Amino acid sequence: MQIDYAFLESLKKGLQVDFEKNRYVRDQSIPHAPCKNLCLNKQEQKLALKNALRYFEPNLHEKLAPEFLYELQTYGHIYMYRLIPDYEMKAYPYDKYPCKCKQAQVIMHMIMNNLNHEVAQFPHELITYGGNGSVFQNWAQYHLTMKYLSEMTDHQTLVMNSGHPQGLFPSHPDAPRIVLSNGMMIPNYSTQSHYEKHYALGNTMYGQMTAGSYCYIGSQGIVHGTTLTLLNAARKYLKTDSLNGVVFVSSGLGGMSGAQPKAGDILGCISVIAEVSEKALDKRLKQGWVKKKITDVEQVVAEIKQAKQEKRAESIGYLGNIVLLWERLAQEEINLVDLGSDQTSLHNPFNGGYYPVQLSFEQANQMMVKDPEQFKKLVYESLIRQVDAINKLTQKGMHFWDYGNRFLLESRRAGANVNSEHDEQLFRYPSYFQDIMGDIFSLGFGPFRWICTSGLPEDLKLTDKIAEQVLMDLITKSPKIVADQLTDNLDWIRKAEENKLVIGSQARILYADTQARTEIALRFNEAVKKGEILGPIVLSRDHHDVSGTDSPFRETADIYDGSQFTADMAVQNVIGDSFRGATWVALHNGGGVGWGEVINGGFGLVLDGSDDASRRAKMMLQWDVNNGVARRSWCGNQNAQFNIKRQMEMEPLLNVTIPYQSDIVDKLEF
Repeated sequence: MQIDYAFLESLKKGLQVDFEKNRYVRDQSIPHAPCKNLCLNKQEQKLALKNALRYFEPNLHEKLAPEFLYELQTYGHIYMYRLIPDYEMKAYPYDKYPCKCKQAQVIMHMIMNNLNHEVAQFPHELITYGGNGSVFQNWAQYHLTMKYLSEMTDHQTLVMNSGHPQGLFPSHPDAPRIVLSNGMMIPNYSTQSHYEKHYALGNTMYGQMTAGSYCYIGSQGIVHGTTLTLLNAARKYLKTDSLNGVVFVSSGLGGMSGAQPKAGDILGCISVIAEVSEKALDKRLKQGWVKKKITDVEQVVAEIKQAKQEKRAESIGYLGNIVLLWERLAQEEINLVDLGSDQTSLHNPFNGGYYPVQLSFEQANQMMVKDPEQFKKLVYESLIRQVDAINKLTQKGMHFWDYGNRFLLESRRAGANVNSEHDEQLFRYPSYFQDIMGDIFSLGFGPFRWICTSGLPEDLKLTDKIAEQVLMDLITKSPKIVADQLTDNLDWIRKAEENKLVIGSQARILYADTQARTEIALRFNEAVKKGEILGPIVLSRDHHDVSGTDSPFRETADIYDGSQFTADMAVQNVIGDSFRGATWVALHNGGGVGWGEVINGGFGLVLDGSDDASRRAKMMLQWDVNNGVARRSWCGNQNAQFNIKRQMEMEPLLNVTIPYQSDIVDKLEF
C-alpha cells in the first residue's frame, strides 16, 4: 500500500495550537501514567504555570493557562495534552523526514519510535518505560525539538536539557548533532522529593536510560539481557545449560519487565510473571510475549505442576499481585520454584512502580494521590510480606537475585529481613550483576544494538547475517573465555528472526565486545556504502553496559575497592564518546535503581556509508568499551585484567594503568 508521507511536513512548523479541538480527555483505550501527588504550594504552582506558558506567545496564555492548571492539579504535571499530534506516532523511513541533514532525519526516526504506542508504556505522557522514563516533559518540547531538527545542518548542535530544547549552536561536522542531559542536579538536591518537585515545576525529568536518549528499541533489548541472565543463572545455580522444566517466577509485564516471559520461552523454561495491570498483561499477550493469562492463583500453581512434570515450556501471565503468588507458592511442601527475581519499578515505589498487596490496582492508583503517607505505609508492609515469602522459598531451595530494580534496597528501608546474617551492611541475596553478569561485562561484552532506519525488514535480515558471520570469524580467533560468550550470542542472532523480537523500529541487539562491535560496525557501513543496505544504520547500546553506568546497586555492584559510589567512569565515557565520533550523546541522573542512585550515559552513532562514519565508529567504539574494562581492571576483576591486557596487545596506542595486588595488609594489626 502506497503511504503518503506529506503529513511529516508538519514537523517543520513547530508549535501549532488548535483551539478548534476539544479539550483533551484521557483516552481510556491506552495506558496512562498514574496521577502524581501534587507536591507544590500555591506559589510553586504559579511558577510551574509560568514555566509552561513560556513556550507560547502571550496572546495564547489566557486560553492555555486554565487548561495547564487543570492538568497540574489533576495529574500532578503539565503534559500539554492539547498538543498531542493527530498523526500515528511511529518510526517512519528516515528519508521521509523533512530535514537538511541525514543525521537529523535519523534522530527524528528514533524519537518517534520511543513514543510509538506499541513501544511506549504511557505514550500520551511521553513516558517510554519504567513508569517515569520520559522522552520529553511535555508536548511543546517535542514539537520544538522536531522543528529544530528540521532546520539543523551538520554545522550545528542541538542542546537538550531534561527534554527542553535550549537551541541550535554552531559546531562542526565531527561534533555531536545533539548533546542531551537528563535529571542532572546539584548533588545535595538529587533526592526523590526534589525530583518530584522539579518535575512538577517543569525543570527536570527522569530520562531512565534509553528513554531520554532516544535509543529504546522496545523490550527486545531487555529480552536478550534477561535471556543471558537466566541462562547463566541456570549454569551457576543449577549446573545446567538446559532450562527444560526449570521454573522461573518474577513480577512485571511493563516496558522492561515484559521481556521476562519472552526470554523464558526462548530458553524453554516455565516462566510465571505476575502483573496487576490488565492492560499491560493484555498488551504482552497480544504481542505473543506471554502465552497464557490466568487470574486465579490456584490455577497458576496447578499449571506449574503440570508443566514441570511434562518439562514443557510455558509462559504464564498471572493477573494478580506478586505477593499473593509468592505466599501461595511458599505454602507448598515441595518447592516448585527454581529461580526467582522481581522487576517491579521500585526506583519509583510510591507513584505506580509498586502496587501493595492490600489494595486493588484501582484502589492503589487513587490512594497514592489522595493519601500518599498511608500508601507508603502499605507499600512497606507489602514488601515485608513479599520478602518473608521469598525467604521461605529460598530455604527450600529456590535461588533468588535482585534484578537491579532496587528491590533489596527498598525492602531494607521497609524493614524487611533482607540483611546478610554475616554482615548487616550486605544483603542476603546477590544483585544479578554481582553473581551473574558482572564477569561478562568485565570481558567487554554488553548490550550492543543497531537500528535500520530504512524501516525495511530486509535490511535487518541482512544485518543479522553480517553479524552472524562476524561472530563466526571471531570465535575461531578468540581465547575460550571470549569464544564462549561469542557462541552464546551467535546462537541468539541465528534465532533472532524466528523469535519475532521486533516491536517498533527494525532493530536488533546482541552482547558484543570491543572487537565484535567494531567489526560489525565496519561491515555494516560497507554494506550501506555498496547499497546492499538501503538506509543508514544507527549504532547504540543500553546505558546498562560495560562503561555506561556507575550504579553501586547494579552495574558497579561488583566493584569492591570502595569506588562503586563514584561516577567518574560514566561521565568520562560520555565526554570521550562526544569527541570520538558519536552523532549524539546523553548523560543521565537516574536509571533502573532510581534518582540519585546512579549516573549513566549513552550514544547514537549513524553509519551512512561514508569513510568518516567508519573512522568515527572504530575510534569511538574502542573507547566506549575499553574505558569500563580499564576501570574494572583497576578494581581487581580478573576477567577485566585479562581483557585489558589483551586489548593493549591489539591496539598499540592503548596504554592503561594495571594494579599490583598486596598481600601484606591482611598481615598487619589494626
